[in-house]
Amino acid sequence: MKRHGILNRHLAGALAELGHGDGVLVCDAGMPIPDGPRVVDLAFRAGVPSFAEVLEGLLEELVVEGATAASEVRDANPAAAGLLTDRFPGLGLVPHERLKELSAGARLVVRTGEARPYANVLLRCGVFF
Repeated sequence: MKRHGILNRHLAGALAELGHGDGVLVCDAGMPIPDGPRVVDLAFRAGVPSFAEVLEGLLEELVVEGATAASEVRDANPAAAGLLTDRFPGLGLVPHERLKELSAGARLVVRTGEARPYANVLLRCGVFF
């Protein structure tokens, strides 16, 4: 049994399969999930687990070279906007409809229980060397 880190076996296994350039969508409970990417659905109840909790856990395990979010997050969800701009100084912002289009190319979708709008980010995996 693992001692620390991500304990969910489906998520831990999916993360181990990622490579450089792969996309990972971390999304709220309301984000439409495209056909194609592998999905690990962590949503339990509204708000559980939160977007922030899941994102922080993922960032402890992943090398991320880029991130894209919906520009609407700035007005609709200042808490998520602040988290994203703090964690990703070069955060790319696109209209929400464009983020949904880009999400179709993700390799993995991690759905949270977040119930606040636009708490979504598309991560691009990097390498550790």
